[in-house]
Amino acid sequence: MIYRKKLSFLGLVALLSSPCASLVYGASAPDKLVGIHSARVMSQSLPWMAQEAGLFKKYNIDFSLVFISSSGIVTAALLGGDAEMTVTGGVGNVAAYLRGSTDVVFIGGIKNTMTQTLVAGGNIKKPEDLKGKKIGVSRIGGNSHYFTIQALRRFGMDASRDVQFIQTGGDPETFAAFVSGSIDVANLTPPTDAQAIARGYHYVIYGPDLKIPYAATAFVTKRSVMAKRPQVIGNFMRAMAETAKVMHTDREFVYKVLGKYLRLTDRKVLESAYNAEIKVLEPRLVIKTESLQAILEELSATDPRAKKFKPQEMIDNRYLDEMEMSGFFDQICAKK
Repeated sequence: MIYRKKLSFLGLVALLSSPCASLVYGASAPDKLVGIHSARVMSQSLPWMAQEAGLFKKYNIDFSLVFISSSGIVTAALLGGDAEMTVTGGVGNVAAYLRGSTDVVFIGGIKNTMTQTLVAGGNIKKPEDLKGKKIGVSRIGGNSHYFTIQALRRFGMDASRDVQFIQTGGDPETFAAFVSGSIDVANLTPPTDAQAIARGYHYVIYGPDLKIPYAATAFVTKRSVMAKRPQVIGNFMRAMAETAKVMHTDREFVYKVLGKYLRLTDRKVLESAYNAEIKVLEPRLVIKTESLQAILEELSATDPRAKKFKPQEMIDNRYLDEMEMSGFFDQICAKK
């Protein structure tokens, strides 16, 4: 494939191994768009769903999806021009915005609440049993790390003092390290947590019960990209809106796609993940200000600049507003 911008070596390696890397739709010269996601989890699977449902083709987009674990690295790649769209957690983007990269902008949300869990085996059964234990997280500074800090705080613990974090690289890697005994506790997200439960492990802290606000999965691009390619980004968001409808109404299709991309065959695992996650996925792709405010408050402990910014400054709702005002959301919701 030929791209308008040259990918970094890291992005190119990821792209060539990406399951969405070969999206080409005939001779109609679809608009090329490169995206990055930071986790192989259900909440970041909308591009997979859109490809399998033919929605990128419908909106004349040749979309290539790159996987890079870590919202901070994803943000750097976006700012460096390696991609024009990202599906990722909010912390890396907010941190970059505070440092002066105000070209970064949130244009939609998928999940505004954290649903990570802490899973363990043996005698580690209660939150207080976590003291002194090794907890596997995808990346220091990422969603899983942030969730663990927040969750432990709610049980009167200080993560910097009471536990040891082990950085693994992603949910599958955390699960593998956990099963091998390299870590005592795993921070997992659907559907990986369901895999652990199916193997006899148990929840120590079940994240959905805590309802921690956070921009856990959002659509993030650059204002300069929107200025240059408003129609392409608009078509992408329409494809995502239709995909969200599919996610909420056709669980069998979701099982099929997740099974394909995550190599899962256990229906009980897929069902458990879907039931837990679908409750907090945004049907109209809303990015909530409180989810970004939570990140600003967390970052303010180490970056005083966070107190000077408002969540609204980092959001551009033009595409969501257009879909609401034009009746697009109502139209797709009315479809059976």
